[in-house]
Amino acid sequence: MAPIRVLVADDHALFRAGVRKLLQSFEGVEVVGEAGDGQEALELSGAQRPDVLLMDIGMPRLNGVEAAARLTREGSRPRVIILSMHTGEEHVLRAIRAGAAGYLLKDAKPPELEAAVRAVARGEIYLSPAISRYVVDDVRRGGAESGPLDRLTPRQREVLQLIAEGNTTKAIASRLGLSVKTVETHRAQLMERLDVHDVAALVRLAVRLGLVESES
Repeated sequence: MAPIRVLVADDHALFRAGVRKLLQSFEGVEVVGEAGDGQEALELSGAQRPDVLLMDIGMPRLNGVEAAARLTREGSRPRVIILSMHTGEEHVLRAIRAGAAGYLLKDAKPPELEAAVRAVARGEIYLSPAISRYVVDDVRRGGAESGPLDRLTPRQREVLQLIAEGNTTKAIASRLGLSVKTVETHRAQLMERLDVHDVAALVRLAVRLGLVESES
């Protein structure tokens, strides 16, 4: 049988190296690359065509949930497993709604990582036992509840992450190929939709929702 091709995306090089070494110890699993942020994960995914993409949530340039959503919209092959320290219901449900096929906590044991990769490669869903109840509860509620980020467009979420990472309006405009005025409009719309009144509040919300990691 062909090996399961896995791409690892996390902004911590030492963590990536550890996961890579662990994956390579599993029979029939091949690591085809590493990415340090969500944008690089998308680029490598297109070039390497992995079967499974193991990806953190809080990464620079593009977070894991947004990257998963883009892959889902594009109908790309890699099935995404979010590998995160975040155990909150909002993080889990956002990832699943974005199209992730699995959600694994970073404190999982090696056998669970192997089980998750093999299950997702077979086309199944894998959730760490500690967070699976969130998905069950969401199904029972009809999946009708949504969080703050569901009020935003994909572009607005991208702008929010870049603001929270400390980029200036001019830098955001340059990176996204937009005018400064368009970015300013997005920022005003973000504040209105999220009911916050300054950039500091936007940053705090982005940290709470896992778009960026806290510096503390």
